[in-house]
Formats: sequence, structure tokens, C-alpha cells
Amino acid sequence: MFDADRMPPAGPDDPAVDPQSSVARLCAIYDPLLTDADFALSPRAEQELKGLAAIFDLDPARPSAEVWVDLRAVLTRHSPTRREQTAAADDGSLSLTLMVVEDDPEMAADLTEILTEAGHRVIGPFHSAEAAEVSAALHPVDLALLDVNLSGRQSGIALARTLKDRWGVASLFLSGDVTATARDADQAEAILIKPYGGRELLDAVSRVWRAIEARR
Repeated sequence: MFDADRMPPAGPDDPAVDPQSSVARLCAIYDPLLTDADFALSPRAEQELKGLAAIFDLDPARPSAEVWVDLRAVLTRHSPTRREQTAAADDGSLSLTLMVVEDDPEMAADLTEILTEAGHRVIGPFHSAEAAEVSAALHPVDLALLDVNLSGRQSGIALARTLKDRWGVASLFLSGDVTATARDADQAEAILIKPYGGRELLDAVSRVWRAIEARR
């Protein structure tokens, strides 16, 4: 598990990358790779760069400058100010920032398409809890849509707990495993049982978000 609490503090030449790291700090460390052909990273910086690349499913077995170009694009994309939380169009639709964590590539693509077409901004999709954890520290997220059974070491249930405890982000569970999900149902705002349709998905997101807003 990528655990921020176990990483040592970072100095200017010792970029211990934890989920609290800012994009600005990472850019300060690695951007010289893009402008100085003779710039060399410290062994620790090299190690952390390749570790982050692996988390985000980028090929780490390349020159550091190439790895950073791709990783930088992932880390810095979509960072506008959070949209007005309760702002709704005349038809009642919401525009939220949603994190999608789903390890089935086809289903993840469908989820992203449905949510994007409905006017939501999607962070991800991620196939592992580890990648989602890192991204949660870099982007404001309104609601996380989490598959319960993930391919990494951490489950969607554990990720939901982390998102809630560290960043106050609520979750909507997506699962075909009713029994396993029911045991930890208190970790999510609601559960959407697979298979589900696009309309069911959007209705669930809207219902959960309005319930969250009603408590504020």
C-alpha cells in the first residue's frame, strides 16, 4: 500500500513522493529534465519517479525525461477550481468532479463515457486503489465511484475508508458481490449493484450527491 504516513520528509534533493505532495513541488524537482539535457536526478529521485510512473500505468523503463513528460501530463491535467457544488442546470442535472476506480477496462471506459457525456468531470479511471490514492491528493473530488473488488493489493472498501478519513471524500460502491459489499456498506453513501444501466448510474450519483448536500 502506498502509505504517506510511512514516508520520510522530503528535502530539495530527496523527493519522497507521498499522497500529500503537491504538483508544484514535483514539477520543481523534475522539470529541469525538460530543459537541461545534462541534468541528472539523484538515485532517490530516479526511484520515486519510476515508482510513480508504475502506479499510473506508465512505462518506467525509459529515460527519465520521457517518463516525466507523460507523468507530468497525468498529474497536471484538469486542475480548475472546484465547480459550484450545488449549481444545477435548468433540467436539474449536476456537474461534479467524480473519481472512477474500476479494474474492468471495458466497464471503466463505459463509466467514463456516460459520466462525461452527462457533464461530469472524471478523474481516472484507475484500476487500482494505489493510483487513486495518489490522485486524490492532487485533485479536488466531489464523489468517488469505486468497484469493491480491485486488482491491486487494496480493495475498494479500504480505499473508501482512506478517501473519507484523509480527504473527506464520500464513495458510491459499484459491485456485483452483494455479500462482500453488504458487510462494509457503512463505508459508502450507497451501493449500485452490477449490472446497471447508464440511467441508473446517473440517478445514483445525483441521489447520493443531493443527500450529501442536504446534510451540510
